Amino acid sequence: MQDDVFQQVFDAARAQGVTEVEAILTGETQALTRFANNAIHQNVAERAANLSIRPVIDGRTARATTNRLDTAGIRAAVAEAIAITRLTEPDPELLPLVTQATGLCAVERFFPQTAAATPAHRAEAVAEAIAIVESQSQTAAGIYSTAESEFTLCNSRGVRAAHRETMARFSITAMAADSSGWAKASACDHRAISQRALAESAARKAAQSRAPRELPPGRYTVILEPAAVLDLVGQMFLEFPATAVRDGRSFLNDRIGKKLFGENVTIHDDARHPDQSGAPFDGEGVPRRRLMLADRGGIREIACSRQTAAQTGAEPTGHGFPLPNEMGEAPVNIVIAGSETSVEQMIAAADQAILVTRLWYIREVDPYEKIFTGMTRDGTFLVERGEIAAGVRNFRFNQGLIEMLSHVEQLSPAVRASGEETYDMVVPAMQVAGFHFTEVTRF
Repeated sequence: MQDDVFQQVFDAARAQGVTEVEAILTGETQALTRFANNAIHQNVAERAANLSIRPVIDGRTARATTNRLDTAGIRAAVAEAIAITRLTEPDPELLPLVTQATGLCAVERFFPQTAAATPAHRAEAVAEAIAIVESQSQTAAGIYSTAESEFTLCNSRGVRAAHRETMARFSITAMAADSSGWAKASACDHRAISQRALAESAARKAAQSRAPRELPPGRYTVILEPAAVLDLVGQMFLEFPATAVRDGRSFLNDRIGKKLFGENVTIHDDARHPDQSGAPFDGEGVPRRRLMLADRGGIREIACSRQTAAQTGAEPTGHGFPLPNEMGEAPVNIVIAGSETSVEQMIAAADQAILVTRLWYIREVDPYEKIFTGMTRDGTFLVERGEIAAGVRNFRFNQGLIEMLSHVEQLSPAVRASGEETYDMVVPAMQVAGFHFTEVTRF
């Protein structure tokens, strides 16, 4: 079917005198089981397919998208894309379509068992998780979703790139009278997720944080679990594109090649990492190259699309978004190198620290110094003399990422982490000195 759709696109374009065309065909099936108050209250499923068409005509380009994949719908979308393109102002920086995509290789991220997951399967897993939370006299809420997707790019110059993937996500919040706990995981193979373990973790956090103490604001040693690291540190990677640096809107301006973080901070972008997800090529079909973003604290490489590479004399790294777009490119397969110290070992060795499960409502305060504010939630604890002593009232923080990543004292092994504020990444837990809490929140 895909070959027929692409052929119809190219034939319809040629009929209007257009020979330079790129087409992207996507398909996705999503199923979601949602629960609250210790009961499933929603089960939904959705299937969608979209065709996106981008002609290149005399230095102009535009895009039209349709979910009608019959002959009439395809022809109408091609006609619309061509009409919009001809009305668009020429772009002197626009490149011809990709003519070859050397180095393309598949990654195995499609698991039939996940694609075939049924409402009954999800209901059984949810029921087990609810029972665990309910046994602690707590209330459970969350989601369990499974999905499969396809992304195929083809252009009239013979480039074809395709990727299939499945994805499962399980999130649970356990709520007690004056406390809560949370846990979440995602994986391409749903069998890699233990709903039981997540439920036990959430329930344990809710129980341990009951009757929370109120501590004064100030600077504390913190132990940030992977989800908290993800949601905070993940805020900076949309400024690793060459386009943002070129336009002077990145915190990396005048800092590339310089040491910005601590010696123990190494970050790369790796689409082929076994715990990552997504296609191993970008929005034009260019293979994604592994990038060393930060090496032992020093800023080394940034993401570079074909267009920005042509302007700067660099090589494209395969991180461009489908054209036309305003962002240019970005690394989307972040891996922060970890070490061998577990969270439990960090706790056991700490004289005093604050253990943070996750963060939310994160907003930027200073874009160049990368200072952010936000709040802790769903499991914030006081650690004293190597043990969790009590839950504490949630804090608001005001923290610079550059400062934070210069004061990392210990790292756990890196794991795939799933949060709320940004996309999933492979990150470790971090013990950080001098983390700045500015006030106690009401929540």
